[in-house]
Amino acid sequence: MTSATTNKDRRLGKGLAALLGDSMDDDFQRPSAEAGNGSSGASHGIESLELNVSEIEANPFQPRREFNADEIASLAESIKNHQQLQPVLVRIVDGKYQLISGERRLRATIHAGLSKIRAEVREADDRLVAELAIIENLQRKDLNPIEKALSFKRYITEHKCKQDDLARRLSIDRSTIANLMRLLELPQAILDFLAAGEISAGHARALLPVGDEDIQVNIARKIMEDRWSVRATESHIAELLKNEEDEDTGKKVVNASRQKRRPVSPQIEAMQQEMRMIFGTKIEIKSSARSRGKITIHFTDADEFDRLKEILCESAKPRLRVAG
Repeated sequence: MTSATTNKDRRLGKGLAALLGDSMDDDFQRPSAEAGNGSSGASHGIESLELNVSEIEANPFQPRREFNADEIASLAESIKNHQQLQPVLVRIVDGKYQLISGERRLRATIHAGLSKIRAEVREADDRLVAELAIIENLQRKDLNPIEKALSFKRYITEHKCKQDDLARRLSIDRSTIANLMRLLELPQAILDFLAAGEISAGHARALLPVGDEDIQVNIARKIMEDRWSVRATESHIAELLKNEEDEDTGKKVVNASRQKRRPVSPQIEAMQQEMRMIFGTKIEIKSSARSRGKITIHFTDADEFDRLKEILCESAKPRLRVAG
């Protein structure tokens, strides 16, 4: 096995590669026409056939909720003119065919008025199917941020694993999963704006440090009405949090004249803003002239404390390297 093949095996895992029909391992290649009695196909859980479209049940792990009607119509026209180039993947569950991947092809075939579709039957458990559904959509960037976040949350809940485990199995950064799942902490109104594409994931992340849901929703509406950029949104929220910090200290204007407040340098302000985006809460950095100081992380309730503790503990874990 070549080094390139080994790397690919590490990225996808044998199960996913087998399910995708990847040629990374001879054991998982499609059976050839010369296979004779077809034992090769049977031994690896692969069978090709034509199915009635009505026989195929939906994939229960499909993260996508919306399918673009124009794209489906265009694909249907292509299938009518050039036939189906790639089979859909299905598995047998309780004696029925259940879709693994290829929902766009299935929908397009139905849209084209065709009654049959070429399919390959594979052996796959629920976990493998869930992983493939996520990967298939992530690669095509078909999912909106909330669909991605919900698919991650569902997977982690159902399979009782951590974000690190999912990141490793999908071969993506843990921060990608963490940042998307944090969006689910926002009010439903903002999640609806995000799912509809009225605000971006960058806008939504900028809203996380704001503790009040009503304020978050009002800012989201301002983003849409005034067409704020992500940078403008971050600047507005940074100013809002700065004002909140002034109120938290209890300093009045009278006191300010007695003890002049040391101005925050642009570098410290930039670091505060960056950390607010990472932790999704208010962060204060106090620095003295001797380069000493402290970082204060604010939380509003026990749930937020637990979330922040998990982030900090995960970041503090030692990264062990195994010589090889």
